[in-house]
Amino acid sequence: MNHVAFLFTITLFLLCFDGKAQQNYSGNSILSCKNDDKMGPSPSFLYTCNGLNKSCMAFLIFKSRPPFNTILTVSNLTSSNPEELARINDVTVLTEFPTGKEVIVPLNCSCLNRDYYQAETEYVLGQSPTYFTVANTTFQGLTTCDSLMRANPYGEFDLLPGMELHVPLRCACPTMHQVTDGTKYLLTYSVNWHDNITSIATRFNVAAGNLVDANGFNTPTETLFPFTTVLIPLPSEPLSSMTKVVSDPPDMSPSLICSSMKCKSKRKFYTAIATTGGSIVVLCAVLYGVFLFRKRSARFVKRGEEGEKAKGLSSDDIRGEIAIIEHHSKVYEFEEIKEATENFSSKNRIKGSVFRGVFGNDKNILAVKKMREDASKEVNLLKRINHFNLIKLQGYCENDACSYLVYEYMENGSLREWLSKNRTTEHQILAKRILIALDIANGLQYLHNFTEPSYVHRNINSGNILLNKDLRAKIANFAQAEESERKITSGCALSDMERGYIAPEYLEAGIVTTKMDVYAFGVVLLELITSKDFVTIPEEREAMVHVIIVNFTGKENEEEKVSMFVDPSFTGNNEKVCALQLVKLGLTCLIQQPEERPTMVEVVSSLLKIYVSYMDQILPLSINNSLSMEM
Repeated sequence: MNHVAFLFTITLFLLCFDGKAQQNYSGNSILSCKNDDKMGPSPSFLYTCNGLNKSCMAFLIFKSRPPFNTILTVSNLTSSNPEELARINDVTVLTEFPTGKEVIVPLNCSCLNRDYYQAETEYVLGQSPTYFTVANTTFQGLTTCDSLMRANPYGEFDLLPGMELHVPLRCACPTMHQVTDGTKYLLTYSVNWHDNITSIATRFNVAAGNLVDANGFNTPTETLFPFTTVLIPLPSEPLSSMTKVVSDPPDMSPSLICSSMKCKSKRKFYTAIATTGGSIVVLCAVLYGVFLFRKRSARFVKRGEEGEKAKGLSSDDIRGEIAIIEHHSKVYEFEEIKEATENFSSKNRIKGSVFRGVFGNDKNILAVKKMREDASKEVNLLKRINHFNLIKLQGYCENDACSYLVYEYMENGSLREWLSKNRTTEHQILAKRILIALDIANGLQYLHNFTEPSYVHRNINSGNILLNKDLRAKIANFAQAEESERKITSGCALSDMERGYIAPEYLEAGIVTTKMDVYAFGVVLLELITSKDFVTIPEEREAMVHVIIVNFTGKENEEEKVSMFVDPSFTGNNEKVCALQLVKLGLTCLIQQPEERPTMVEVVSSLLKIYVSYMDQILPLSINNSLSMEM
């Protein structure tokens, strides 16, 4: 049966091939989760990297379902920009979508390897996870279980709640032929029940022939399957008026497709194959894929039940298991490091002992940090933590008493560098700075509350906050990290820490608690709002800006004096009010007594409230209008 199904699947791909095709439609082969692409790129994984450009702006349609039914939750799920997400859907960032509402998601699509396009996001697993359910239930077919299994180091039966998966989303860039015909964007559309090529083309105002060519169909009458995707070629950005609220038929999730086919006997199935030819190949691929899925699901459930009976896991046990998951990091050869950095050429120097490296045939750009001291402590910690807002260790190397740590590359450098650049529109958007603060706070909250044991970074400062191309912030430099609730009696590492960020209890008694990081975060938050770390007061020496602001609190004209240090680009009244709220939050983090400072959980909550309140003021549409918008 396995060999027969495999041959049928290959035949299906051959039947679907069309010389005019921009991409090929996957059909129900994606349900198998056992496809391979040894003979060349397969639509069961992602879309082929065959466009005119290797990166582009692309769009996809995501159907709103709790808990992913707001701008912020959909933005987090897809790693898209919340402001752009709100704009393209003609709503506010506070909008809560009705269940089934189609949401247009703008994404950066690129060829991260020579075979496939993808947009990248991360997803933390919930209960009873499988690659199949993540691909087809959570992401609604916008990724595939084959691509998920390739992108992550975990076996199909090794997934646990709390693990973070790398998720490659299906997207593509227009080909030369499409660009010539006027196509500017490709939209990845997750097929609904009862969809057909003509109805999709009509709704998105494109020619059915263009839709046929874009997906490798033979005719506009070919069958489309739910939980698969098609590419829609568009001459301009998609409009919110093209979307609708979709109601799926009851009890027809991807895992239940199999049960609707049980009435077919094996004898009738093979007879049908013999008599009807190529059209039944699709059915064979579906049945084979569903068979494998059900077999794996049964094994997964059985294993889960046995595990629960044997262990009787408590929530603390699960938290501990999540915390000790070790992520695979590559061990590089020193020659690889030398070649990638061009023998540590000065032109590849990012700063100090950190170099830009280009690795492998895929030209993957990473950052290489050279260390003369023992890096085993930092490596072991980074292998045990996994969060979007903590820098990711890709690998490491040891050579001649030196360690080389290979990290993901952060295009916008450190927060300190970014704040010191010339004023640009990007710098002047207060919302971006609040989101940067939220990223930092979320990373610290993870370190403090979701690792076992909990850790304190100990060296939070604007130089150790790095920004990627989308201005998402990640905490870096874990060389000083320690377990919380400890007392460091030797004054070690103070020389490597920036004194303006060090909490007074650590300077006085060497006490390490999570409130030490809260204090440092308060300093960084004030830097974000003032765009300064140090200022010079007339007739006085240079001092850190947070020290001066703290000295103004509780005095006459406090608000007026504090507002003097807020970034002058925040000119509007809403910006000034919001900036002062952020300053006050920063000051609560700088309270001398550590027990009176907020926790990072409380800081995250406060930042979210400030952000939502600010966005409600500056966006033209009200919450009520967005919730009652006409579908």
